[in-house]
Amino acid sequence: MKSAKQILLGGMLALAVMAVAPFARAQVQTAGTPGSPGATTTIDGKQLPPDDPKFGGVIKDTATDSKPWWPPTVVPPKSAPNILLIMTDDAGYGVPSTFGGVIPTPALDRIAKAGLRYTQFHSTALCSPTRAALITGRNHHSSGFGVISEQATGYPGYDSIITKDKTTIGEILKENGYATSWFGKNHNTPTYLYSLAGPFDQWPSGMGFDYFYGFMGGETNQWTPFLFRDHTPIFPWIGKPGYNLITDMADEAIKYMTELNAAAPEKPFFLYYVPGGTHAPHHPTPEWIAKMKGKFDMGWNDLREQIFANQKKLGVIPSNTELTPWPDLLPKWDTLNPTQKKVYAHQAEIFGAYAAYTDHEIGRVIQAVEDLGKLDNTLIIYIEGDNGTSAEGSAIGTTFDLAAIQGIDMPVDAQLKFYNVLGSDLTTPHMSVAWSWAFDTPFKWTKQIASYFGGTRQGMAISWPGHIKDLGGIRSQFHHIIDIVPTILEVTGIQPPATVNGIAQKPIEGISMAYTFDSANAKAPSKRDTQYFEMFGNRALYHDGWIATTVPPQPPWLMGTVKMPDVLTGYKWELYNIADDFSETNDLAAKNPDKLKELQGLFMDEARKYQVLPLDNSILQRILAPRPSATAGRTEFTYTSEVSGVPDGKSRRAEQRECSTRSEAGSVAMAFTWLKASRSSLTTC
Repeated sequence: MKSAKQILLGGMLALAVMAVAPFARAQVQTAGTPGSPGATTTIDGKQLPPDDPKFGGVIKDTATDSKPWWPPTVVPPKSAPNILLIMTDDAGYGVPSTFGGVIPTPALDRIAKAGLRYTQFHSTALCSPTRAALITGRNHHSSGFGVISEQATGYPGYDSIITKDKTTIGEILKENGYATSWFGKNHNTPTYLYSLAGPFDQWPSGMGFDYFYGFMGGETNQWTPFLFRDHTPIFPWIGKPGYNLITDMADEAIKYMTELNAAAPEKPFFLYYVPGGTHAPHHPTPEWIAKMKGKFDMGWNDLREQIFANQKKLGVIPSNTELTPWPDLLPKWDTLNPTQKKVYAHQAEIFGAYAAYTDHEIGRVIQAVEDLGKLDNTLIIYIEGDNGTSAEGSAIGTTFDLAAIQGIDMPVDAQLKFYNVLGSDLTTPHMSVAWSWAFDTPFKWTKQIASYFGGTRQGMAISWPGHIKDLGGIRSQFHHIIDIVPTILEVTGIQPPATVNGIAQKPIEGISMAYTFDSANAKAPSKRDTQYFEMFGNRALYHDGWIATTVPPQPPWLMGTVKMPDVLTGYKWELYNIADDFSETNDLAAKNPDKLKELQGLFMDEARKYQVLPLDNSILQRILAPRPSATAGRTEFTYTSEVSGVPDGKSRRAEQRECSTRSEAGSVAMAFTWLKASRSSLTTC
């Protein structure tokens, strides 16, 4: 038997060969008369940006005797497609109808029918980390996002900084002639850099995206969002009753594509579309809520059974898959009283409406691509969720999601008072964990749990007309979010750069999935044979059909309030052969201790390689950990007018202050993040 080290070295060599092979054939392509205004060229892409070309004309004393020469316009390789990269938020494998869910997702259905469905595609189990891995093609710790930016700590794998040696797909495509844009959630900027003071190198504009229209941070109120256009805070909801960002974002993306097409119809686009749905707060419009009335009255246990049956019927789980047992931590539906059932069913109606509404607006964006005549030359990647369904709504749900995150439960009777306005601008709701568990069918666990597929398995569909011919096909190869960037690069014929702005680049760690587009490879072995997972100390190692996993010492909805075990020695490990056990139901650790030990060792090898160390299972402590800010050493904060959008890193943190109120006649320093100019008193901290 090979040692873990031999396996690792062999895997590294194989990955290196596979990573380089698709890009070795890149050749510079030119068109038009050299020096003419219409001349174009591709670049070899090894150095970004490329050196400015030398002037090729003739300069004499007068223009009459001289010959002008224009540098060629950089364009992508011939036939490089447009790229529409879509990812929703906090949606597990059993949410969309495309993968057996009861919530209609016709836009995702459309891409699956026109292309392929992927049944073993994985996230990192949490927002920022998945998104960093998605845009860099490198593991989340390699990209500085071992956790969300709000929990960043001063270690390379956890500081929420995408370093300059790991350039994003946005930068690569922009320098190769693409129009690049980002719509929706940006959870990859350090929290202390959210203000207009910058710097902006960690904003979308600094990561290669020419245009940004979206919100900063993990979540936003969809009725009154914390919204930016590029670097400028904007408030499009003011004076617009019924405004919702889910619709507005689609409108803006469609407007952008339309205007780009009018200005430069031949220029391909890379549009990164990442709405806030279905992250809390759940904010669908009333008409979508009405569509879900009564849809979840059967309860979460029967919902699991229904999703499970649908999944087998669709073929998105193997026929021998077992439904994982319902956890003792959560109540069964038939033990609830009528009031609980009424409140809980409505929570799921709001979530279902939000998911369906989000997919509908995504469908409008896809339709706009077709209406512009560009669908036949567009690669569409649609990932449902950046992690499993969220368990951050507490065991009973809430009408105010930030209360649940702080461990404050809202009694069901109190929630009932908000029944008729749930999901409106008067609430910021989240649902019971029991629904989240059901929406991750057939797997165990939820968002945040990187050691089980309930936290990491995402439904994904890819279409590319004329290139993917097995329409409606299913692919079961094991892949990960880091594999999207190399897939895009292979499809476009663009190679990963060796240097960007003079800085040598770290290798891309993902593996292209383009081989799966070929019908002949429908059943081919996965080219990814190893992948680690880690979040808050929960960890797993996949290798060649086997996965070793740690059992969470506490459920994520307790938000780190329970004493944690030693992160290295205090965890129970389980072992699954997922080649035969798709849902991780039958633990083989006791029967195969040697295999478990092998994978445990391989995890540590991967952890050392990808900046996973030091392991840390703290949660609340990291939220409160000190981070860089503009407030260090300051005791006075002065605001001379009404202001908005000053982040915690640029202001005195509320949880650290004791405030008193004085009249305006007194001498005061205003020390809070925002104020209303019309108020008759000011606050000092």
